[in-house]
Amino acid sequence: MNDQNGDKVNIAGSLRNTLMISLIGGALVLAVILYLVVRTYAAQIAQSTQDRILSASVTSILDAAAIRNEALSVELPYSAFSILSTQADDRFFYAIHQDGRFLSGYEHMVFTETPNGQMKFYAGRYDGSDLRIATGSRRLVGANGQTTLTVSVAQGQQSLAGVLNRISRNAGLLGFGFFALMTLLSLWLTYATIAPLTRLAASVQRRGPEDLRPVAAPVPAEMAPLVGSLNSFMRRLAHSLDQSEEFIAEAAHRVRTPLATVRSYAETTLQRVDKLENRQALRAMVRAIDESSRAAGQLLDHAMITFRADHLRRSKLDLAEVTGDLIRAMRPLADMKDVDLDLSATQQVWIEGDAILLQNALRNLVDNALKYAPAESVIQIIVSDDPANIRVQDSGPGFPQDEIPDLSTRFTRGSNAAETIGSGLGLTIAQDVAVAHGGTLILTNRKEGGACATLSF
Repeated sequence: MNDQNGDKVNIAGSLRNTLMISLIGGALVLAVILYLVVRTYAAQIAQSTQDRILSASVTSILDAAAIRNEALSVELPYSAFSILSTQADDRFFYAIHQDGRFLSGYEHMVFTETPNGQMKFYAGRYDGSDLRIATGSRRLVGANGQTTLTVSVAQGQQSLAGVLNRISRNAGLLGFGFFALMTLLSLWLTYATIAPLTRLAASVQRRGPEDLRPVAAPVPAEMAPLVGSLNSFMRRLAHSLDQSEEFIAEAAHRVRTPLATVRSYAETTLQRVDKLENRQALRAMVRAIDESSRAAGQLLDHAMITFRADHLRRSKLDLAEVTGDLIRAMRPLADMKDVDLDLSATQQVWIEGDAILLQNALRNLVDNALKYAPAESVIQIIVSDDPANIRVQDSGPGFPQDEIPDLSTRFTRGSNAAETIGSGLGLTIAQDVAVAHGGTLILTNRKEGGACATLSF
């Protein structure tokens, strides 16, 4: 994946998706568990209720049994069967045994012996119906001895199945509602958890390249190590950039000063030498020194501009004032070449910019004009508004028309500049400064002859 600057970012998964899937997956598991627990518990309660009804029916029949006239008498109370009625009209069956011998009811119904006074519940099947059976026993004592009465009562499962279906449906709706609620809560929790990280990324992304202030906004404790590392990195970066700027400035001074000294000695020696061959050698030396000095100076200027362009030190500037200060500083050089610098600025032109970079760009444009302008000519520097721009016009040979698109490329010089000292960086520097300020460098030729370079902002 590429970020907004085109830099490749190595991505391994998504915190947002991982957190969301974990929370929603957990909610789904809890919803299923909730459904199973509710259904199981409800089934146990429904089965327990049916067992108590069957037990009451068996007990009422056993309580109605007695020994009369030395014979067992069993009456079937109406209540023993009325309590078994359900909305589903479940079928019910009974069987009565004495000492294991069938007495009454449905003879082939499942029968299980039970200890005296105990109740046993079990499942069975009779006449095509699934049954729940309760069996209980009672020992009766008469004049001829004791006898054991066993009563079994069975009820169909249709009503219970209907109840369980309704409970399962309600439990399913409850589980689905719980899952939906937890899903919404998971989405909110995911957003709330990731939001501080998103805000931090947006805050850093909105900063300009020159803004290396530490992140001061409060962040969650879990993000403190990340923010601390980021602040430490920006602090080290700011220190490194300051050192780089100081190094460039110091390097420019240390390179230009010795070259200027050597050139001065070479010119002094040239005045004292009479031999033609020696004078030609010294002139070649002076030219080489000039080319080296200019190339070294412009390389350092370009390095400084490349460095400062990423973190401009903007302030409110009057272009007319900035241009005037530079022209005054360059007049002695123009006078040496018998060229006049004419500044035209009728009003203040305000922009937000870096004064050092703007002066550097303008110096290179004026210096280029001085190199190619003929003696006793005028270089016009015009500052105007709407949009803010500075034009530098000379009366030299102009730009080769078909080469204009390439002249602002580094180390590229026009075909008509072979005999002129230069490094091919002047126009590059001016263009980089213009672009850093959101503007552009426009190169044209004047109708009356000469070149026109415009810094437009």
